[in-house]
Amino acid sequence: MQRRQWIYRLLATSALLASPLVATQAFAADEAPDVLVKRISGEVMDAVKADAAIQKGDIGRIVTLVDTKIMPNVNFSRMTSSAVGRHWRQATPEQQKQLQDEFKILLVRTYAGALGEVKDQTLSFRPLRSRPEDTEVVVRSEVRGRGEPIQLDYRLEKTPQGWKIYDLNVLGVWLVETYRTQFAQEIGAKGIDGLIATLTQRNKASAPKAG
Repeated sequence: MQRRQWIYRLLATSALLASPLVATQAFAADEAPDVLVKRISGEVMDAVKADAAIQKGDIGRIVTLVDTKIMPNVNFSRMTSSAVGRHWRQATPEQQKQLQDEFKILLVRTYAGALGEVKDQTLSFRPLRSRPEDTEVVVRSEVRGRGEPIQLDYRLEKTPQGWKIYDLNVLGVWLVETYRTQFAQEIGAKGIDGLIATLTQRNKASAPKAG
């Protein structure tokens, strides 16, 4: 179980980082979803391997990378609302903003330490099964390194700005579904404000210590 969690953290980080480094949004909008993910994945794996600060878990560098490179290529609003589930509609706009902010910090902090584990892995992509009129697709790949290949899939949706990632699957577990279960339990016990408070507390506890 511990090894599974370690692999999940590591590959979820790689997957989350597999949506940045797009030269221009116009270029990204013209790319097929599998081409987009494949190109960016290669660029990101190289970038992470070459950045000693990220490998050491530099939160500042990671947050900057997320804000400038990752977020423009992820539908984070959909990711957060899907993780919150049916309770999302009950949240006020301010609560929704707080949930998005804290969820983003949670993901960045949770996976920051795993970035240093990206070393000699490579990605192998399966042929995309889709029709021209599809607006949602799944791009399937495997991470290959030491040991058995590990499943790594991406859910993307077509938007006016191009294809956007909104969920990812590592070892058969979809990230959003995992958090949806956790969040539903918290909301059921403490309400939406309780979930926000729990996320805030967790994020403060995992914040880098000064000095």
